[in-house]
Amino acid sequence: MLHLQILQKQKVTRLHSRWLEMDTAHVGEEPKRCRRNQKLFTLGSHLKNINENEYWRDIVQCQVCHKSFAESGKLKRHMRTHTGLKLYKCQLCQKSFISGGELRVHMRTHTGLKPYKCQLCHKSFAQNGHLKTHMRTHTGEKPHKCQVCQKSFAQRGNLKTHTRTHAGEKPYTCQLCHQSFAQGGHLKEHMRTHTGEKPYKCQLCQKSFAYGQNMKTHMRTHTGEKPYKCSLCLKSFAQGGDLTKHMRTHNGEKLYKCQLCHKSFAEGGKLKIHMITHFGEKPYKCKLCQRSFAQGSELRAHMRTHTLEKPFLCQICHKLFAQSGQLKIHMRTHTGEKPYKCQLCLKSFAHGGKLRAHMRIHTGKKKYTCQLCGKSFPVDGKLKRHMRVHTGKLKVESESVANISQDAKPLMEKSFGCGICDEMFDTVEEFLKHCYGHPFLHLMSYLLI
Repeated sequence: MLHLQILQKQKVTRLHSRWLEMDTAHVGEEPKRCRRNQKLFTLGSHLKNINENEYWRDIVQCQVCHKSFAESGKLKRHMRTHTGLKLYKCQLCQKSFISGGELRVHMRTHTGLKPYKCQLCHKSFAQNGHLKTHMRTHTGEKPHKCQVCQKSFAQRGNLKTHTRTHAGEKPYTCQLCHQSFAQGGHLKEHMRTHTGEKPYKCQLCQKSFAYGQNMKTHMRTHTGEKPYKCSLCLKSFAQGGDLTKHMRTHNGEKLYKCQLCHKSFAEGGKLKIHMITHFGEKPYKCKLCQRSFAQGSELRAHMRTHTLEKPFLCQICHKLFAQSGQLKIHMRTHTGEKPYKCQLCLKSFAHGGKLRAHMRIHTGKKKYTCQLCGKSFPVDGKLKRHMRVHTGKLKVESESVANISQDAKPLMEKSFGCGICDEMFDTVEEFLKHCYGHPFLHLMSYLLI
């Protein structure tokens, strides 16, 4: 009983203080005296609440959690949080609520009503509490502080979630796979991995996503927005994770190591793909030709050999390519970029394959051998061109060859390869054009296809 009297006195004292602050708004109004403590007030209507309303005399307390209330009606509503009783049901979606106020707020999700507007940025909100929280983004106010690490938060809920990182508490458990989460929202998102639900749909291409952030990132493929910029080379990225991966190309960091061969990778995805080389797994199969691939991207690129689709366009010469990597390499013919350099002779190449083939000149390794004559070649392309000598695709009249001088014969030694400078060509037209740079121009009249 004494405890209730103290609570009652504290409540009345706080009201007196608040009304005294508001006194200036009612200048000229005749003061009235409170019968309870004989103090004078100018707000007669508020004074009436103290003198006449029953709830100021009888503060009530919850017998379950001992929380106190000034009204018995509020205690009654509060008790529903313990009993789980939800009397107020939405007639549109059948969702139930503990109080009528909660139902009224919920109805705004159907009507789209947002009556609370920020006067600074004009953003609107369905609830007054959301507006108050939003205002802290302008003021920078973070009133909720963690007592363990002193980190501050704008919202009490964020602080509550943060404290679980210290306690290791994960109260939200999936009933299907028993995985636990620190936040209810994370559990809700996780459930979509079981249900396959994708509630976020792109209005431009109709693609659906399980998470709002994924859709937000996807929208940048339409807008071209790349907000994450490398401070070293100024290259931009649509996702922060892509920038993090890119930075490893500058610092050489490779965090992901294969436990079988100890090869390291800058990205976890590349390690995962690499592991397939050990197990020989190729789970992606073409339904048209039954060819299998280790990666989904390889299968997608392969499918274009059936559809003849070439979606990657060079903006300079308008040449089309089936793969983005092919376009990237092609662009170097315009820019002159040769990023692959031989460490022995410092010769540069436009792509890594040519550098690897070039290195065999230094090592003397000839891994490609003709099965007909046993001749070996350092690169696959030279073997393919050599095979034309056996298949008859390179037709040279014997009389013409006989008329060629001994100095010029190296020009004809390899099917479409120059014997003087060791350059190889896919077509005779390219070969002839190249040979005009050598002093044996008169010999070209003897080459017939």
